[in-house]
Amino acid sequence: MPLTEEEAIMDQALAAIYDPEGMALGRDSIGSAPRSAGLGPSAPHIARWLGDVRTFFPEEVVSIIQNDAMERKGWKQLLFEPELLASVKPDIQLVGTLMLLKSKIPERTKETARVLVQAVVDDLVRRLENDIRQAVAGALNRRRHSPLPSLNGIDWKLTIRRNLKHYNRERGMLIPEKFYFFDRARQSKEWTVILDIDQSGSMADSVIWASVTGSIFASLPALDTRVVVFDTQVVDLTETCANDPVDMLFGIQLGGGTDIQKSVAYCEQFIEEPKKTLFILISDLYEGGSQAGLIRRMREMRESGVRTLCLLALSDRGKPFYDERVASQLARDGTPCFACTPDMLPTLVEGALKGSDLPNLVKSLGIEPV
Repeated sequence: MPLTEEEAIMDQALAAIYDPEGMALGRDSIGSAPRSAGLGPSAPHIARWLGDVRTFFPEEVVSIIQNDAMERKGWKQLLFEPELLASVKPDIQLVGTLMLLKSKIPERTKETARVLVQAVVDDLVRRLENDIRQAVAGALNRRRHSPLPSLNGIDWKLTIRRNLKHYNRERGMLIPEKFYFFDRARQSKEWTVILDIDQSGSMADSVIWASVTGSIFASLPALDTRVVVFDTQVVDLTETCANDPVDMLFGIQLGGGTDIQKSVAYCEQFIEEPKKTLFILISDLYEGGSQAGLIRRMREMRESGVRTLCLLALSDRGKPFYDERVASQLARDGTPCFACTPDMLPTLVEGALKGSDLPNLVKSLGIEPV
């Protein structure tokens, strides 16, 4: 049965990436025999191919095809031509590639690259911001009560408990005499949150998610947020994070070695009240420095009262690779180690700030800890 025109276009688009013999890009060969042209350097054909992929495939499939095009075909020329780069669907994998190759991107393409990164950052902020704000507010602002009327701020449990004597048996309902409300968010820095982010190449997705999360934390007045990234060197991106997460991402250098304990040592200087500090290490724990030093510092931090978490991955991808021995030792010392999807992070942060038992909370969320 012959393919329809749309099916033929889709078939050619996929063959250009996945057929070992290659298919000509573009539509000029629809209805004819395959030609062994491959992707080739032709910008018009690539632009047409990009248009076909984005027209005929769902968004989630477009991201996979684009990423495979760059991985299988070495199609990095996308990043060096503004017209082509502007045609690409912005996603996390693309941002990771841009971060890896940023030093090679020509000046004429940098503004287009920034626009794409901004689009991805804006999308991630929309996905995360509301939940994180609610989680932090839920953990920190439910202690004292305020007479300020706000339907969203009603403490229903306390209101019901204190008005039980006003239950109307004839009408079968509770008629509150007084409502109790949670405080509005206070302006003081109640907690210190430190994100210590491994910027090795294998952590690209996690770096992007963590950076956006850090920028959201930094916007919350109740939190004193520090954002640190490391390989063999430590870079404090706190100021950049608070001002512009896109600038922060372009300030990250993916790849290189790893000295985790060095970064943990750097972060220790920001711990003023251990019991009011949340330390989140985002790393696969492949330590190029001192493993013993890393384990000791994390244990001492935990024993001082700091709430500690180790996210082996912060992404929507599959099971991460990580150093199982180091992760197991950290877990035995009281630091839960696990991979986490971004959607679960707000609940974990809320639990940490509330003083919940983190290992049990992790299990209750269906997350498999180390």
